[in-house]
Amino acid sequence: MDYRSPISKARGLGSAKSGTEHWWLQRVTAAALIPLSYWLIVLIKLATTSTYQETVSWLASPLNAVVIALWILAVCFHAALGVQVVIEDYVSTEGAKMIAVWTCHLLFTAIAVAALFAVLQISLAG
Repeated sequence: MDYRSPISKARGLGSAKSGTEHWWLQRVTAAALIPLSYWLIVLIKLATTSTYQETVSWLASPLNAVVIALWILAVCFHAALGVQVVIEDYVSTEGAKMIAVWTCHLLFTAIAVAALFAVLQISLAG
C-alpha cells in the first residue's frame, strides 16, 4: 500500500516538471514575434521590389539590424520549443527522445548563429 499523497506522487513526473515554464516561453515568443514580424515583412518587400543596395542599406541601419536579429532569435527559440513538444509527445523511447531533443536544439542554435552572422555581415558591408 502506498501512503504518499497525490502531490508527492506527482512531483518530478510529467507535466509537473517544467511544463508551465515551457508553455509560457512559447506564448511569450509567439507574442514577441507579432510586432517583430513587421520588420521581416518590410525586409521581404524590399528584397523583392528594391535593388540590392537599397536592401543592404536598409538592413545596415542599427535599428533594423537589431530588430531582425531579435526576430531571428525569437523565431529559432520558438521553433525549437515547438519541435521539442512534438518530439516529447510522439517519440516513446527515452534515449531516442533525448537525442532528438538535443539534436533539435543544436540544429536551431546553428541556424540562429548562421542567420545572425549573415545579418552582421550584411549590416557591416552596408
